[in-house]
Amino acid sequence: MATGTIGAFERSLTDVGVELTRTTPATFAETLAGVVDEPAVGTPLGFDGVSLKDTPVTTELTPRALTEAQTGVTPVGRAIAQYGTLVVESNAAGNEPVSLYPPTHVGVVRESDVLADVTEAMPHLAGRFSDGGSVVFATGASATGDMGALVNGVHGPKTVRVVLVEGL
Repeated sequence: MATGTIGAFERSLTDVGVELTRTTPATFAETLAGVVDEPAVGTPLGFDGVSLKDTPVTTELTPRALTEAQTGVTPVGRAIAQYGTLVVESNAAGNEPVSLYPPTHVGVVRESDVLADVTEAMPHLAGRFSDGGSVVFATGASATGDMGALVNGVHGPKTVRVVLVEGL
């Protein structure tokens, strides 16, 4: 069983029904191909040694591509192990719509960006907010009780998967 922050993150993801897949930079493209449902759209990851090139994910984001996509792939700026929360940073590339519109969201997170709790994430978040940026805190699939019963996928994806890139 995994211990420490990564172990806590894995357990929290399991608790909220999110599948975690581990990979390395060398096997990233193959791993990602195995967890996306096509067609898939994504935004540039911005991680050294890891990209969406050579994957079935298009980064040519158009309204049509977004509407037809079964999977949206985005980088995760930080992850909160305590809750299994993905911190998806809004940007001009379209992280927000890509993470929220398709039925499946795949968040790609570097191992070094998994933090123990919200308190540990605050310095990073304070910098984002002071620069006028925003983030989406996503914990599991979208769910709402507004309709009298719990309904999944109304305000976001029905399925969430995480690809953890080890060694970064």
